[in-house]
Amino acid sequence: MQNPEITEKNIVNKLYSNVKRYDYEPMYYLTYVQNVCFSEILVNDILVNKNFQEIGDGATIPINNCIFKSGIQKVTFRLYPVGENKGFNFPTLINDTDMKIEVTESDNNKRNEDGKRIANYITPLITFKNAADYEKTKFEGSGKTYYEASFTFNATIPYKVEGFENARDLREWDAAILYKKLLQEYNKVKAIYQNKDYDNIARISYNNLRNQFISEYQNREYINEVWEMLMEAYKLPTFEMQPIENYKMVFFADGKLVALMQDSKDSRVRGNSSLWAKFNRGEGIETLFCNRYFYIPKGETEFKIY
Repeated sequence: MQNPEITEKNIVNKLYSNVKRYDYEPMYYLTYVQNVCFSEILVNDILVNKNFQEIGDGATIPINNCIFKSGIQKVTFRLYPVGENKGFNFPTLINDTDMKIEVTESDNNKRNEDGKRIANYITPLITFKNAADYEKTKFEGSGKTYYEASFTFNATIPYKVEGFENARDLREWDAAILYKKLLQEYNKVKAIYQNKDYDNIARISYNNLRNQFISEYQNREYINEVWEMLMEAYKLPTFEMQPIENYKMVFFADGKLVALMQDSKDSRVRGNSSLWAKFNRGEGIETLFCNRYFYIPKGETEFKIY
């Protein structure tokens, strides 16, 4: 396995040892508001938000963990019809569907100050005439079952994290071979979680957590809190990995990452990893999706886990 020096006991110290502080610590946030649709939002082709439950929704999301180097960053969003939901039935996107996204930058050292807007996007409208011959506007994707758009913004970061420039483009592989190889890896990782192999859980979690905490300039207390929260769930006697089924192979990071994602319209699991568990703390069933991505460095043939 990768990261052989990492264990359950030393991972917090190892993660914190990578974090550096700066006089100016840029934090980038994405704020979205959507209406009459479901959505997925990606930054640099990595999923940062999904909503398949609320037909109107909004939130602010930190996105530094998807910014691997200074320069142009790409935001992509995908809109889907809500179908039958909460008394509505919209099999397609409708005239009133829209998505608004704003990207802001602020200094992590000055959390009480408002950030500055550096990019924004609003889904375009088109003009049409209604039955009474009056001109009105509607969402340009009205009547469609899928809509996708992208825009870019510029970011300047002081930290250094490992991206995927030196990873192979897995879209170039034979799909059947990659699919089989990936499923084998998923079953190995599922066994690590199910067998409560805590040292190996730490090793396969390390790369992703390291990039997150470096990019957010996190303190040791927060890192420890996150790790203890995860371990609390993993160590529950009721923690039970679920069957790997009803999945599809999905590429991220411009083909450098690949995952088996839920192939379901069930809003409870849609848009999530096929690697997941159920557990009960005594207050009812909860779910935990183990969002692990896989990549292969150039010159190598075996998967590494992100």
